[in-house]
Amino acid sequence: MKKLLKYLKNYKKELIFGPFFKLLEAIFELIVPVVMAKIIDNGIGNNDSGYIFRMCGLIVLLGICGLAFALTCQYLAAKCAYGFGTELRSALYEHINKLSYSGIDKVGTSSLVNRLTNDSNTVQNGVNMFIRLAVRAPFLVIGAAVMAVMIDVKLSLIFFVVAPLISLVIFFIMRKTVPMYKRTQQKLDRAAMLTRENLEGTRVIRAFSRQEEEMKEFREAVDEIADCSIAVGKISAILNPVAFMVMNLGIVAVIWGGGLRIDSGSLTQGELTAFTNYMTQILLALVVLANLIVIFTKAFASANRISEIFDILPEESGEITEINKNSENILEFRNVSFAYENSGDESLSDISFTLKRGQMLGIIGGTGSGKSTLASLIPCFYKVTSGTVLFAGEDVNNYAPDVLRRNIGYVPQKAVLFSGSVRENMKWRTENASDEEITAALKTAQAWGFISQKTDVLDTRVVQGGKNFSGGQRQRLSIARALVGKPDLIILDDSTSALDYATDLALRKALKEDMSGTSVIMISQRTTSLKDADKIIVMDDGKAVGIGTHEELLSSCEVYQEIYRSQMNEKEGDANA
Repeated sequence: MKKLLKYLKNYKKELIFGPFFKLLEAIFELIVPVVMAKIIDNGIGNNDSGYIFRMCGLIVLLGICGLAFALTCQYLAAKCAYGFGTELRSALYEHINKLSYSGIDKVGTSSLVNRLTNDSNTVQNGVNMFIRLAVRAPFLVIGAAVMAVMIDVKLSLIFFVVAPLISLVIFFIMRKTVPMYKRTQQKLDRAAMLTRENLEGTRVIRAFSRQEEEMKEFREAVDEIADCSIAVGKISAILNPVAFMVMNLGIVAVIWGGGLRIDSGSLTQGELTAFTNYMTQILLALVVLANLIVIFTKAFASANRISEIFDILPEESGEITEINKNSENILEFRNVSFAYENSGDESLSDISFTLKRGQMLGIIGGTGSGKSTLASLIPCFYKVTSGTVLFAGEDVNNYAPDVLRRNIGYVPQKAVLFSGSVRENMKWRTENASDEEITAALKTAQAWGFISQKTDVLDTRVVQGGKNFSGGQRQRLSIARALVGKPDLIILDDSTSALDYATDLALRKALKEDMSGTSVIMISQRTTSLKDADKIIVMDDGKAVGIGTHEELLSSCEVYQEIYRSQMNEKEGDANA
């Protein structure tokens, strides 16, 4: 929690004056029983209606002042809590965006979303309740106890019996419920993960008619949350009945003992009434304090979960801010090996190759052979375990990430478009790209054909995830986005899989003609897509089992030969004739 306190630095006034006004409200609340005692003893006892009306007016005045102080505190608490929550969420979101792929993998996307929304709201609520009640409840307990002792020391001994009893009840209930609140937060992570998976994979779920199974799994997850919450609720429900039982028994004891004190002349009726009010205030404040402990427990648990994200170090940034445009090699791997965190086996082992400017490199291999992993090391999404990846003659770790990635056009396996217009999506890599540059990139990516037929052309709306375009259209738009600004290197990570052979061929020809100075890395399952590459790397189980041209690999690499023979048929031959 301490790490999050810095987000309260802009709300020091609210943190000071909020509890101060709540303290004033509590003071006025403590004065009311004294006034009531005077009304009973002096007004009613002496049948003085004028005195009674004056004292009732004072009670009304105290109530109005207390209300004003309470509203002021509420306003200051809301301003502080919601301002704190806004700054916390903004900082957390910014930090998440600075994490490396490894950092995000540690926590998981669903858990990150849950911490950014649910946990931050819980901490925000904790701050709100702290300002509003954290000072008031303890002050009422202490203040009422002092006032009671001032009225009658002997009778106040009942307080020191009843208060510890209620405190013990609170302690045992908190001891049971605190761990259960933490488990509930963890179960919320699982429900968030299932929600995300189901919403993103809705087409697949329906294609396999898995709606019932998925709904059953989700019901089980939310039932676990409900069961845990109900269990906590059942235990917490004991608090109020037991507390009020003890409180009422204490009031009975006060009235009984007070009656004896009145008979002996040591106490007046008004003082007994005030004494009873103070006892009620103390015990109610203890119940409020118990509820505050629950809120603070949740807040601290959520704060710790948020702090765990801040503890993950952001992506390391190098100091080089310029790319050497005169280097002969645009990319070089020197004995590169890589293993994912907490994974025993290496995903890549001893990979070495060079790629010159303007050349095309093809990467092929079976599923899980390490093709995409290799590609993700180039923009430094992951750090190599051993060896060196050089871009334009310099270790990729030495570049500032944004500088390195501005010079690399990366198209992932899954085509991802964002809501907005086609023009806005095309400007993701180069913000000041002109319409002419965007149009040229769309033409090269073979996307201009269907975009030009749209009524709004570049202003055509793109819905979330690009669902208003087909799979092949999304892939071509993703490729066009990477081409805008003509980066030094383009990585196509199996991003032509949804294209037909003719469009694939046209794309490769356009890349060669329009992007002559740009190096291209094309990862593909098709040997026909890579046959014109200057160099092809054949991956198998994380190792480069063959490096060479199409013809060289056909004569020397058994893995490549098997892939080629399995794919060659008359249709493919015609498409590449």
